[in-house]
Amino acid sequence: MNDSLIPARLDLPCDIAPYVPHRLGMCLLDTLLAVGDEHLHARVVPQPDDLFATPDGIPGWVGLEWLAQAVAAWAGVQSVTSGDTPKIGFLLGTRRYQCQQPFFNFDQPIRIEVELDFRADNGLGAFQGRLLDAQQQLIANATLNVFQPDTQQALEMMQQGKTQ
Repeated sequence: MNDSLIPARLDLPCDIAPYVPHRLGMCLLDTLLAVGDEHLHARVVPQPDDLFATPDGIPGWVGLEWLAQAVAAWAGVQSVTSGDTPKIGFLLGTRRYQCQQPFFNFDQPIRIEVELDFRADNGLGAFQGRLLDAQQQLIANATLNVFQPDTQQALEMMQQGKTQ
């Protein structure tokens, strides 16, 4: 894998929040572990005070959001290395999200890995994603289809329900 896009100033591992455009507690990931031209690895350690916490842990479906936020962080790093800020993107859909457990346990680190399948000039992309437990055992995986508008004007038109 080519890691040429990793900025020299990025000292890994580091806080992932600066690379994710989510605010007000909506950034659910903790740490950026590794990033390159076609991949990103991150970590989250579920806590009882997390936004989606239940008495049983974090519901398994939240793993899909962790994968989507890892994709957002990957795009955010690409933006920052280009001298820009992280941009809003959209999870269009997923194929075959399979989670091996109904809940993620508190205080048990989870590794999030996403790898780029393709990225088109029109902002469409696809990623393979997986979640691994502390023993590096696969606990969830999916294919994510994403879209990132190329301009602020395109984003505003989408928000208004208009097409170009």
